Amino acid sequence: MTTTTLAPRRTAAPDRPAGPRAAAHRRTRVLHWIAVHSLALALALFFVLPFVFVFLTSVMSDGQAMSGDLWPDSWHWSNYTTVFHTPGFLGWWRNSLMYALLGTVFTVCSSVPVAYALAKFRFRGRRTAMILVITTMMLPPQVIIIPMYLVWAQQFHLSGSLWPLIIPMAFGDAYSIFLLRQFLLTIPQEYIESAKVDGCGEFRTLLKIVVPMAKPGIAAIALFQFFYCWNDYFGPQIYAAQNPGAWTLSYGLESFKSAHAVNWNLTMAATLLVMAPVIIVFFFAQKAFVEGVTLTGVKG
Repeated sequence: MTTTTLAPRRTAAPDRPAGPRAAAHRRTRVLHWIAVHSLALALALFFVLPFVFVFLTSVMSDGQAMSGDLWPDSWHWSNYTTVFHTPGFLGWWRNSLMYALLGTVFTVCSSVPVAYALAKFRFRGRRTAMILVITTMMLPPQVIIIPMYLVWAQQFHLSGSLWPLIIPMAFGDAYSIFLLRQFLLTIPQEYIESAKVDGCGEFRTLLKIVVPMAKPGIAAIALFQFFYCWNDYFGPQIYAAQNPGAWTLSYGLESFKSAHAVNWNLTMAATLLVMAPVIIVFFFAQKAFVEGVTLTGVKG
C-alpha cells in the first residue's frame, strides 16, 4: 500500500500596499489629465470669448456700446428687430440663401460624377485630368476675374446679378472634385463590380451603391461649398456691386457698418445674424462633416 504525501496548500499572499512607484504613476496621470483639459479649456475660451463679446455688445444700448463696459446694464433685444427692419437687409438674406443653396446643389450634382469617374474608371489620360484638376485648385480667382467679368457682362449681360457666380458651379468645382475623389478611392471596388454583375449600369451603380456609401464625403463638400458661398465677399463685390438688390449679407454688411458707424450695438447684432446660419448648420452637421474629412484618404 502506497501512501501519498499531500503538499501543503499555498495561501494567497496578503495585498501589499501600493508602493511609491504606483503613487507616482497616479500623480502623473492626474497631472496629465489636468494639463490636457486646462489646455482644451483655454483654447475653447480663446474661440468662444469673441462670440460672447459680440453677443453682449449687440444687446447694449447705443451709449453703453461706445463705453468700455463688458456687461449690459439692460438687455435691448429690440436691436435685432431694428436690424431686420433695415431697408435691404431681408433682401440680402434672401440673396445669400439663394446663392448658398443653389451653389451647393449645383456643385454637388456636378462634382460627384466627375469624382466617381476619376476614382473608379480606367481610361487614357486619367492622371492628366487629375493633374489639371489640381492645377485649377492652385489658380487664384483674381487671375481670371477680368476676362470672366467681360464674358458675363458683354456676352451674357448678367452683370449686376449673382448668376455669374452660380452658373459656373453647375460645371464642377476643383476642390470638391479632388476631395470627393479621394473619399471614393476608399470604397472597395468589389461593391461596384458586384453591382455590375447584377446588371446595374454605371449611372445606376453611382446612384444606388456609390452615393449612399459616400454620404459623409458628399456632406463634407456640401458644407464646404455652403460656407464658401455664404461668406463670399469677393464675388458679389465684382458682379453685384452696382445693383443693391443683388447684394448678399457678406457684402451688404459692409454698407450696414458704414451707415451705422457709431452704433456698435446694431453692427454687432447684424454681424451675429450673418454668422448665425453658418454656426447652426455646422452644429447640426458637424458629425457628418468630421467623418467625411477624416475618412478622406490620400490614396492616389
